[in-house]
Amino acid sequence: MTKTERKLTGWHVFAIFGGAFGVIIAVNLVLAFSAVKTFPGLETKNSYVASQTFDKRRAAQEGLGWDVGAKHVGGMLILSIAEQDGTPVQVGKLEATLGRPTHVKDDRSPDFQFDGRSYVARETLAPGNWNIRMKATALDGTPFEQRVVFIVED
Repeated sequence: MTKTERKLTGWHVFAIFGGAFGVIIAVNLVLAFSAVKTFPGLETKNSYVASQTFDKRRAAQEGLGWDVGAKHVGGMLILSIAEQDGTPVQVGKLEATLGRPTHVKDDRSPDFQFDGRSYVARETLAPGNWNIRMKATALDGTPFEQRVVFIVED
């Protein structure tokens, strides 16, 4: 048997480099498309205007001393708002958006009801990372905004 020798020509090198860069470009395009497709949107319409009152709003919110947490147990979504001493807080107004942190496809507004200890809503959630973007108003009129992150286990 004779062994034929193959030579590496300029066209071969060009094809190798072209193929490698083609793969890199294709992967970058797929990742960029996925990132844009799943972008959940803007947090605020005008960040400069929002920044002008940020410190004042933050100080008022921190002055409330609320501790907020969320969990999903037995088909119930539980949002607990408590004073520093653990006393449950009933707010004047509560708006909440439940969703995934990476896209808005699963976003919805749970129908929270105060049960004397926490705000509860019946929700069926798939396992994974979830967020509640809540806006509440204290009984004295102080606005309170927070993103509450929680994980639903299998």
